[in-house]
Amino acid sequence: MQILNVHEWLTASGAVEILVLAMFAYYVLSLFRGTRGAPILTGFVLVFVVSIVLTRVFHLDTLSWLLSRFSVYLAVAVLVIFQPEIRQALADLGRKHLFGGAGKRLTLVDHVTKSATHMSARRIGALIAIEQTVGTRAIQDTGIRLDCIVSSEAITTIFFPYTPLHDGGIIIAGERIAAAGCMFPLTERDVPDKSHGARHRAALGLSDESDAVIVVVSEETGAISIAHRGRLQRDLSADQLRRQLSDLLAGGEKNATAAAAGTPPPGSPAPLAPATLKTRSAGRETVS
Repeated sequence: MQILNVHEWLTASGAVEILVLAMFAYYVLSLFRGTRGAPILTGFVLVFVVSIVLTRVFHLDTLSWLLSRFSVYLAVAVLVIFQPEIRQALADLGRKHLFGGAGKRLTLVDHVTKSATHMSARRIGALIAIEQTVGTRAIQDTGIRLDCIVSSEAITTIFFPYTPLHDGGIIIAGERIAAAGCMFPLTERDVPDKSHGARHRAALGLSDESDAVIVVVSEETGAISIAHRGRLQRDLSADQLRRQLSDLLAGGEKNATAAAAGTPPPGSPAPLAPATLKTRSAGRETVS
């Protein structure tokens, strides 16, 4: 009976350990996804795994002894090499609250809606991307890092004509404005409405490559649009913009599924039909 209890305890503890390790691995992978540290981490892990396998298969005792002695230094090297990603992860953990996510999303929606409406009335062009699960750090690297609090005043100031950062788009990540003046990838799909310029093409290009929600304000007409999952919803009023942002950011499964299937939610404009997609980098082009 005692042997059986020990066996059951070991099985349960092993399952907990596997679960903890799986969660840790998932968090590390999601942390490095879309960052410049991802290929470095991949190469680091490959070298480490291959070294261990070789020492075990060919019984390389000396090499195994060296690896065990250098493990402490390897840990320090990891902390130094991946210091930006680790710092960002700790900052994200400090900003997250277990029960406060919905309220923050509503505040974000209010700020984006207010700034878009303000700029629309004054014919100020804008391109606002809100990051979700797919990382956009590669796009952020094309602009200027800000890491400032989201507010309608900050967004409007960034896009005010002739300011240094008005040309390009901003990316909101982790409830903060992560970067401004970013160059989004431009889609080369056939857009039926020729009034849509570089900002709309940039919004569609980013929405094809990620699950970000992109708000576009036309400089020529003042019309407000939303791009998501490769589709563009046009000529939104302030109420429609607030409702669409709330649904997409708060996880409105019904409206998100309808948009992905090509059926717009009630009261929203018809999206563009899907087309064959070719994208190019906007790194050498200016979004105007």
